[in-house]
Amino acid sequence: MMAQFLEIKQGYPDALLFYRMGDFYELFFDDAVAASEALDIALTKRGKHLGEDIPMCGVPVHSAENYLLTLIRKGFRVAVGEQMESPEEAKKRGAKSVVKRDVVRLVTPGTLTEESLLDARRHNFLAAFTVVRDEGALAWVDISTGAFHVMPLPPVRLGPELARLAPSELLMPDDQERDYAETVSDFGISLTPLSRGSFDSTGAQDRLCRLFKVSSLDAFGTFTRAEVAAMGAIVDYLDITQKGKLPLLRKPQREAADRSMQIDAATRRNLELTHSLAGGRAGSLLHAIDRTVTPGGARLLERRLSSPSRDLSTIQSRLAAVDFMVEQRQISTDLRDALRRVPDIDRALSRLAIDRAGPRDLAAIRNGLTQAEQIAETLENADLPDLLADSAGHLTGHDDLLSLLDASLVAEPPLLARDGGFIAQGYDTDLDEARKLRDEGRGVIAQMQTQYAEQTGISSIKIKHNNVLGYFIEVTATHADKMLSEPLNEVFKHRQTTANQLRFTTPELSEMETRILNAGGRALDIEKRLYDALKTQILDRASDLTDTARALSELDLATSLADLSIAENWAKPRVTDSKVLNITAGRHPVVEQSLRKDGAPFIANDTDLSGDPSSIWLLTGPNMAGKSTFLRQTALIVLLAQMGSHVPAQAAEIGVVSQLFSRVGASDDLARGRSTFMVEMVETAAILNQADDRALVILDEIGRGTATYDGLSIAWATLEHLHEVNRSRALFATHYHEMTALAGKLSGVENATVSVREHDGDVIFLHEVIRGAADRSYGVQVARLAGLPDAVVARAREVLDALEKGDREGGAQPKAVIDDLPLFQFSVKAPPERTDAIPTQYRRVADLLEEVNPDDLSPRDALEMLYKLKEASRES
Repeated sequence: MMAQFLEIKQGYPDALLFYRMGDFYELFFDDAVAASEALDIALTKRGKHLGEDIPMCGVPVHSAENYLLTLIRKGFRVAVGEQMESPEEAKKRGAKSVVKRDVVRLVTPGTLTEESLLDARRHNFLAAFTVVRDEGALAWVDISTGAFHVMPLPPVRLGPELARLAPSELLMPDDQERDYAETVSDFGISLTPLSRGSFDSTGAQDRLCRLFKVSSLDAFGTFTRAEVAAMGAIVDYLDITQKGKLPLLRKPQREAADRSMQIDAATRRNLELTHSLAGGRAGSLLHAIDRTVTPGGARLLERRLSSPSRDLSTIQSRLAAVDFMVEQRQISTDLRDALRRVPDIDRALSRLAIDRAGPRDLAAIRNGLTQAEQIAETLENADLPDLLADSAGHLTGHDDLLSLLDASLVAEPPLLARDGGFIAQGYDTDLDEARKLRDEGRGVIAQMQTQYAEQTGISSIKIKHNNVLGYFIEVTATHADKMLSEPLNEVFKHRQTTANQLRFTTPELSEMETRILNAGGRALDIEKRLYDALKTQILDRASDLTDTARALSELDLATSLADLSIAENWAKPRVTDSKVLNITAGRHPVVEQSLRKDGAPFIANDTDLSGDPSSIWLLTGPNMAGKSTFLRQTALIVLLAQMGSHVPAQAAEIGVVSQLFSRVGASDDLARGRSTFMVEMVETAAILNQADDRALVILDEIGRGTATYDGLSIAWATLEHLHEVNRSRALFATHYHEMTALAGKLSGVENATVSVREHDGDVIFLHEVIRGAADRSYGVQVARLAGLPDAVVARAREVLDALEKGDREGGAQPKAVIDDLPLFQFSVKAPPERTDAIPTQYRRVADLLEEVNPDDLSPRDALEMLYKLKEASRES
């Protein structure tokens, strides 16, 4: 047995081998050591190899999926080795023959299909990237849904696209792996190198043609050699990992980079589109807006959010769908009720295609088609916009298949086909008979006994059973002559005579005995045959079913965005082919929801970046006043509009944005030896080198990570470059008040500030963005609010006053001013003792307040009490 394990393991050196032994998957040698640590299970031993104990651990077959998921998440790949024959079959070759085993599947992060291993609301992409003669291409597939896409991709765009798609696994030629390993590692993607042969474009074209049963790929579009190579590598890898059982893949769709808004990885991270900065889904924009009720609708929402469109007609058709659902609230409500009962048709289809499905996947198709028909009836007489009308057209046309599934399946099938019991009573005569024999064998025998009694005229005739003869007919010796004479002896064959009885059989009874004994197995065999027939019927209609699933997802997304718009008081944006960006009373969707939970209002603000050829707001104001929130909300409103959603604003007019750049917040990258300032400069350089005149750029505190004059110089030059060279629409937040002078020098720059109010040395944030420049940053006041010791705050005021005085009186250098300051010339006072005692001078006022119940006061009484309090305060 160990020889067989080692032989199989030799073919999968980079994977853990799950070696099937009865009801367990066992692991041996180094695989066992690694798995026991990763899974926190006991490590034992079994026999010896080369004089050393063989480490061993195992997991039960029935719960293997949970262990697989843990291993995959920890970066392992697993080869699943199954028994290819029963122990009884093995013994036929010899008593000591080992059961044949072979790997039936290689489990990797990008090839998961099991429901328990996947997040139903997210795609699980397997991607492939290659460069052929300086032309790059990226292909990606979700084998759990069949989605298959490809696009030309210059190597410099690999990072942003990986950030958009977030694939679980990336395939790459082994001779190119080193060039892009660092880029891939940034996103936590499992990188799998393949031989150059897997990416050979000629072989790849042949593989693709065989897969889609076409003679040429021209019917799918025109692809570059690199695109064909990337797609072919995916198909080759799936053939390897699925051991020839290729999943049901849709025809490849070619994506064009200029059809969607370009968003780089830093911007996605800063804006927290699909994940918060903490790493989870909670706190992200996706979490705030997701009201979808189907898995397919949730996946579509994430795709749209990750890749907003730049095509005006596409955006407007999506907005029209949401508008319809907002206006037709009853239809939208009815649809959402029906959609809640729609299962995941795409993933059920995929599991059926690769023989990893069960009866519940058949039921999922049936239930999905049932709901699709109900939804079609709801939309039947509605005047639908084009996108919804197209979706409604794909909901019907499955009458024959639905009737077949309705007639053949029980309401609630079991999980596994081997359990049986999923085919409905009355669907198949042979199955009904086998079940009757299995479940009602005694009744069938009793009926035969009655029949024989009538046939022979012997009322005492019995049918009995023992382990030697099986079923037999028994009569007493008094009826021997009758049973042994013609014509009965031609039907009833004598088998045994005892002292008082004679025993007979008939061909009919012998056949019935065999059928009863085999009824259980036969019933299961019939159900499996019917399962395969139903699966074939479904897969023959896979293309139409995929269109239905896509239509249901589109309807789910439209109704969910309408529900969001109504509940959150959002507005339809006006999206145009101009450079206008005008938002009235815009709000941050995530922050607003968070504040609402605390009972606090969100202060809405306007944005107007509609200048030509450039429009830049230079935003000043103190920390904590809401500058970053304002910057981010503008970007998110633009993104939501181009995704095809209503927006959190009173009104919005948005000229299509080609690129979205956001450099907000700061963090270092110690793994690469980059300081916070270096990361900031790298991200800023990427913006200045890539942004075009249709881009929206969000910049916050450029240059703050270095010396004051260095930082000011960099920020100044960056703003000039955006205005003169990039000519982008931009929001530029800064604490360098000197830069406000640029508003008078550059025609497209306008000053704006977040207003505050100062009272008794404290700063009150109004969170209102107004035109104009801030007079100062209020940093010392904010530090006081943060809880810095009073002594530190006082010293900071002293230094600040000296610096400002020196600047006013002659522009003295900060160093000279600080040199003239006495060092630490202040006393550190102990904090005052806390006491709950009321000072004597306020005792009279306190006594009066103790007597008052505000709820019982009339307006006149309240006024009189106010006079009493004033008089009491004078007396004190």
